[in-house]
Amino acid sequence: MAAGKKAVLGVTGGIAAYKAAELARLLVKKDISVMVVMTENAKEFITPLTFQTLTGHPAFSDLFSQEHYDLNHISLAAYGDVIVVAPATANIIGKMAAGIADDLLSTVLLAARAPVLVCPAMNDNMYTHPAVQNNIRILQNRGVHIVAPDRGELACKTAGIGRLAELEAIVEAIETAWTDKDLAGEKILVTAGPTREPFDPVRFITNYSSGKMGYALATMARRRGAEVILVSGPTVLPIPYGVDFIPVESAVEMRGAVMSRLETVTVVIKAAAVADYRPAVRAGNKIKKKRGPLNIDLEKNPDIIAEIGAKKGKRVVVGFAMESENLLANAKAKLFAKNMDLIVANDLHQDGAGFQSDTNIIKILDLQGGVETVPLMDKLDIAARILDRVKALIYAGSR
Repeated sequence: MAAGKKAVLGVTGGIAAYKAAELARLLVKKDISVMVVMTENAKEFITPLTFQTLTGHPAFSDLFSQEHYDLNHISLAAYGDVIVVAPATANIIGKMAAGIADDLLSTVLLAARAPVLVCPAMNDNMYTHPAVQNNIRILQNRGVHIVAPDRGELACKTAGIGRLAELEAIVEAIETAWTDKDLAGEKILVTAGPTREPFDPVRFITNYSSGKMGYALATMARRRGAEVILVSGPTVLPIPYGVDFIPVESAVEMRGAVMSRLETVTVVIKAAAVADYRPAVRAGNKIKKKRGPLNIDLEKNPDIIAEIGAKKGKRVVVGFAMESENLLANAKAKLFAKNMDLIVANDLHQDGAGFQSDTNIIKILDLQGGVETVPLMDKLDIAARILDRVKALIYAGSR
């Protein structure tokens, strides 16, 4: 989705300018073409040659240079699908708010019509100063996206708010900025990951789910403008940027988190691998090893997707079926039995489609008997295809 996009990266004179080099590298790694515009002060912290080496393009700073003039000034403003200022000092934020254009970067920003992201980085006293905060509000009111700084140790050896946001958060904000907001107004609940069903304080029953598919769906839905609730079992994945994150452990906890929010959402996507059974009794202390077998009685967990289907109303409900045999027959039976609108089926035995993978291969089944086959691709791209089907149901008024 990012491949083929173009970005203009504005770099200003703060100590965090060195991080802009790594940001440029991350963008290029995603096949994004990057043009760098530096202020004169930025060159005191990092050289133009560094950016030229990383991006394959010269870094620009001189408003009146005749070299590469076709890419200066207005042309640079029109070049990018997004313009990112990272780090953004108090000085450039003030210039933007006041409409001052006295160097190449401020001129490019004033001429920009693409989405603009500003990533402040400065001393905490500067960042919290009323003048800076007022300038940020002015920019926000104009539609500029502010990627808020983090708290932590600052260059001045103090701790506070003002550290440049994590680069992964900036990259995600860039991806969000150029994504069409075709799901704006929707509130989507996504479940993800495994559940853990304990039988004593140190042991539990679980499965191999990594949560990657559900997290990809939550990420893409938020990029496309939806308000997203992510109810997740235990995973090692970072929480997706900008979602309402609800961590749970067991199937019973997941059911409570989902059903208590069902009335507020318009779409439910149940991507979690919920345990069908749980131990009937949880021991209060660790079960010690003994001679002979250990028998644990199991009881059924609540069927969350069936309960959602029974209360579906006008919501769009999407479920998942991972199977090791009779893929289409089993998925179709589950689709109708649990009153879903769509079910996403995948075969555990297909290379690239199992647990823990960054890719997937799926079939999307609908109530009309349609089967859409989606070939091997990254789970973010798979998520986009699933959300396309959700959007079609919303627009068709079929929910």
